[in-house]
Amino acid sequence: MSEEPPQGANNRMFNGPGGYRGAPKMVLGASPPPVTITKVFDAWNEMIENENQSLRDRVADLEKKVHEQTDEIMCLRSTLADVLRRISTIEGARALANNHAGGRATPTKDTVRLRHNNSDSARDVSKRASSYLPGRSPSSTQIRGAHEASKPFNSSPHLRVTFSRRGVHYQSTSSLYSDGHSSSSVSPAPSPSPTQANNPHPVHTARHTTPSPSPFASPARPHQLGVLNKRWASTSDFATPAHHQYHHLAPSPTPTNSQLARRPNSGSLHNLNHLRSSNSQLNLSRHGAKEAQYNGEEGIVKMYLRGRPINLYVPTPMRETYVPNGPSSSPPAKLKLEWVYGYRGRDCRNNVYQLPTGEIVYFVAAVVVLYNVEDQMQRHYLGHTDDIKCLAVHPNKLLIATGQTAGHDRRDARSWRLNPPSDPLSPEAEEWPHIRVWDSVSLNTLHVIGISDIERSVACLAFSKADGGSLLVAVDEAPDHNMSVWDWSRGERGYKLLETKCSADQVLAVDFSPVDRSTIITCGKNHISFWNYESGMLAKRMGVFENRERPKYVTSISFTDTGNVISGDSNGNLLIWQRGGNTVYKMVRGAHDGPVFSILVQKDGGIITGGKDGRIVEWDRDLERTGNVIEIPEQYGSPRVVTSGRGSQLVVGTTRNCVLGGTFTFPLRPVMQGHTEELWALAPHPGHHQFLTAGYDRTCYLWDTMAHTIVWSKDIGEHAQSAAFSNNGEIVIIGTTSGRWFVMDSETREMYSQHQDGNEPIQVLKFSPNGQYLAVGSRDNNIYIYQVSEDCRKYTRVGRCQAKVRRARYQSASSVGHSSFVTHLDWSADSQFLQTNSGDYELLFWNAGLCRQIAQTSQMRDVEWATQSCTLTFATLGIWPEGTDGTDINTCAKANQMDLLATGDDFGKIKLFASPACQQRARCLEYGGHSSHVTAVGFLQDDSRMISTGGRDTAVMQWVVSSNSSSSHR
Repeated sequence: MSEEPPQGANNRMFNGPGGYRGAPKMVLGASPPPVTITKVFDAWNEMIENENQSLRDRVADLEKKVHEQTDEIMCLRSTLADVLRRISTIEGARALANNHAGGRATPTKDTVRLRHNNSDSARDVSKRASSYLPGRSPSSTQIRGAHEASKPFNSSPHLRVTFSRRGVHYQSTSSLYSDGHSSSSVSPAPSPSPTQANNPHPVHTARHTTPSPSPFASPARPHQLGVLNKRWASTSDFATPAHHQYHHLAPSPTPTNSQLARRPNSGSLHNLNHLRSSNSQLNLSRHGAKEAQYNGEEGIVKMYLRGRPINLYVPTPMRETYVPNGPSSSPPAKLKLEWVYGYRGRDCRNNVYQLPTGEIVYFVAAVVVLYNVEDQMQRHYLGHTDDIKCLAVHPNKLLIATGQTAGHDRRDARSWRLNPPSDPLSPEAEEWPHIRVWDSVSLNTLHVIGISDIERSVACLAFSKADGGSLLVAVDEAPDHNMSVWDWSRGERGYKLLETKCSADQVLAVDFSPVDRSTIITCGKNHISFWNYESGMLAKRMGVFENRERPKYVTSISFTDTGNVISGDSNGNLLIWQRGGNTVYKMVRGAHDGPVFSILVQKDGGIITGGKDGRIVEWDRDLERTGNVIEIPEQYGSPRVVTSGRGSQLVVGTTRNCVLGGTFTFPLRPVMQGHTEELWALAPHPGHHQFLTAGYDRTCYLWDTMAHTIVWSKDIGEHAQSAAFSNNGEIVIIGTTSGRWFVMDSETREMYSQHQDGNEPIQVLKFSPNGQYLAVGSRDNNIYIYQVSEDCRKYTRVGRCQAKVRRARYQSASSVGHSSFVTHLDWSADSQFLQTNSGDYELLFWNAGLCRQIAQTSQMRDVEWATQSCTLTFATLGIWPEGTDGTDINTCAKANQMDLLATGDDFGKIKLFASPACQQRARCLEYGGHSSHVTAVGFLQDDSRMISTGGRDTAVMQWVVSSNSSSSHR
C-alpha cells in the first residue's frame, strides 16, 4: 500500500508541471525507510508521465479533428460557391435570352454570355465571395460602386477613348461563369473606364465614388482616368449599342485633378467587378504603318515596311473610290476562348492542383485553366501578360496566386532598376514580372503584387498555412534569387514585409511549414535552407548532410503532419529533417532511379513520390514501401508533380506536358495532352470538326474540336514545319525542317510516300482548289509544283518556281523570282495562279501550270483568290501596325464563309479584321492568351471555330466564332 506524500512535499518535489525537481528535506526525528520513499517517488513520476502522455494524445486528436472539420468547411464553401456560379449561369442565360427575344434569335448554348450588369445574381455571388477575404468588409462606397456598375457603360454617344497598339494587361471576362460545355473567363482590370468629354450626362460608374483613406492605398493613376490605355483584347467586345460603337473614337482630354481624386480602391471585389464589366464593353484599336500613298491614275497604293516601298494594285471596281486612310468596317464576328490544349510541365513544378469543386487547375502559356473533367468544361483566367511560371493555392482552396515572367518587351534582361518604365503604375509596368492573386470562383483579380520588386521572373511561391494564408513568399529568378515575404491582402499592390538574398544558385521550390508560422523552407541547386521569420527578420540555416553524400540538387520538399520536412534530391534519395532543426533525421536511399520530382503527403500520413524514372511509389508514414507502384508509359513522360484528386485518385503532371488521372488500382489515363516543343504546323480538316497540329517534338496530333480529345497521334521522326489536308480530307501532307515531306492517310496514319525538295524547311503546303496540284513553298526560295493523282496518293513534279537571272542584250542583269525564303502562298480560285510572299517582303505572282513568274503584276489586280494566307497583299494592307518591321505578323487566314480575317503576331496576340482589310489603321479586335509568337491561325470548314497555335508556348487554343450582332446595324 503506497502512501500519499504530504502537500508541502508535493510543492517541493514537483517544481513545475510533469517533472521531479528533487527530494524534500527530512524533518528532524523522522526516519522513514529509504526504500519506501523511492517507490513512492517512482510511482508518482510514472502517474504524472501517464497523465502528460494522455493529455498530449487528447490534444493531438483534437487538432486532427479541427483539421478535418476545417477541410470539410472548405469543401462546403467551395461547393456552395460552385452552386452559386452555376445558378448565376442559368439566370444570366435566361436574362440574355429575354433581352434578345425582341427581333433577335434566341442565343445558343455557345453564345450565351453573362455580365455583372445583366443580373443581380451575378453581383450577389461577388458579394458572397468577398466574405472570406481576411480583414475586409464592403463599405458603403463599395456598395454604391456595385450598384452603379449595373448601369450601362456606353450610355452617351459622346464617349471618347483611345487605344494602344499592343500588350495585354488586365484581361476582361467574356463569360465569368461557365457556358455550356465551356467557358472562357478572364480577370477584371483594376483600371478605370474611359472618361467622358463634353457630355452633359456623365457615365455612372464607381469612378465617381471617393475611397476611404488608407495608409496602404496605392497612389492614383492619372493615365488610367484620362485615356483608356487598353492594350489587350477581351472576348466580350462589341457589347455596346451598335449605333455609337465606333463613331466617336477620339483622344480624350487630359484628366483634371478632381478626376484624379476619384480613383477608388480597386482592392475591393465590388469595384473590381464593376471595372470588369465596364472594361469588357469595347475594344477597337487602329493600326497603320507609314502613311500609304495612292496613285489613282495607275491604281497603285504604295505601302512601306521598314522604309521599303511595296506596290499593291487596287482592284478595278475600287480604283475610283479607294482611299487608303478611309474608314474601315468593323469585324463581322468576335472570338471567345473555348478550350486550351496543353500543359506546361517540362520546366515547371508544383503547378497542378485539384480544387474542392472538382476542377483541376494548371497553366499553359499565359492562361490558367480550370478544367472540370467530369463535366468536360473549362474556364480560363487570362489576367497575365506573358508566360506563367508558378502557381500556389491558398489554404481556403478558393484563392490562387500565379507568377509570370517578363513580357516580350522586357526579354532582353534589362532590370527594373536600370530601365524603369516612365510610370510604375502604368499598364506598361505590368509587362514586368509580377504575381496576381485572384478568385477561382469569379475569376476576379484581387491583387497584383511584385511589380518593380521582381526583376526577371517568379520562380516559385507559396501561401502560409499555419496562420490561414495571410502571407505569401516568392522567389525571383534573378541572379541573386531574392526571396520576398508579402502581406498580400494589404492594399491593392500588397505590402512587402521583407526581402533577402536566397541563394547564389538556382532555387526550385519554397514552402511554409503547416505547423510553424515562422518557418520557411527553400531548396535547389546545392542547398536546402531553413528560414525563421521573426520580428521582420529572416534567419537562415543551411541543411547539414553530415557524413551523407551531398546531392547536386534538392529537387522537392514537403511536410508531414507533425511538421517534419521531407526532401527528395537528384540522387533519388528521400531525407527527413526533424521539425525545428537542420539535420537529417532519417534517410531512404534509392527511393527512385534518378531525381525525385514530387512528394505528396496525404491526409492519413501516407507519402507518394514521383521521380524521373517514370515511377510513382507509395510509402507509409514511416517511409516504408507499401508495394503500390505506378509505371507511367514513356510517351507521357516522367511525373513532374503528383497531387491528390477526389477520393483515392491521383492527378499527375508530367514532363511531356500531359496531365494524367487515376489510382494505384486503375491505370492512369490522359486528362490533357499537348506538344512539348515549338509548334508550327496547323491544318484544319476540310470536312470534319477536326484539325491537325505538328511541331518540333516530331509528333502529329489530330484533335476533335467537339469532344476536345486527341483522335490519334503519330511520331514522324523529324521536326515538322507545315501541314495540309487534301480537299477531300483523306490525305494529310506533313512538311519537315529537312526538306522532306510525307504523304499519310488521315485515318489509318499509313505512310504512302515521302518526297525531298531541297535541304531547307518546307515552309508552306497547299492544294489547289480543284485538287489537281500541290504547291510546296521552301526556305530555299523556291516553290515546287506537283500534279496530284490516284486520289491524292501519287505526286509528280511539274516544275519549280525559282529565282533566275535574266540578262538582256546591252543591259545589266535583273533577278526574277524570290530572293529570300517563301513564307506564304495562295491559289487563285480557278487554280491557275499563285501569289507568294517571301522573307524580304516581296509579293510575286506565278503561272502555276508553267512555273513561270508573271512580271506584269497589274494584270493580277482582279484575280479572285481561294484563300488569304499571304500577309502582304492589297487585301491585308490594314493589318500592319505602325512601326512594324515586316516580320511581326507571322500568319493570316480568311474565314471560309464570312468576310473575316484573322492574324497572329510575334507578341502573342490574335486580331480579327473585316475582310478585305485594305484601309490603313483598319479596325480590329485583339485577343491574348498566347505567351509566344503565334505561328498559325485557321478556321474550321464551317467557320464555327478558329484555332491558333503558339510557338514556344506549345499551346493550342480553340476559339468560338460568334457573329457580331452590332455589325448588322452599320
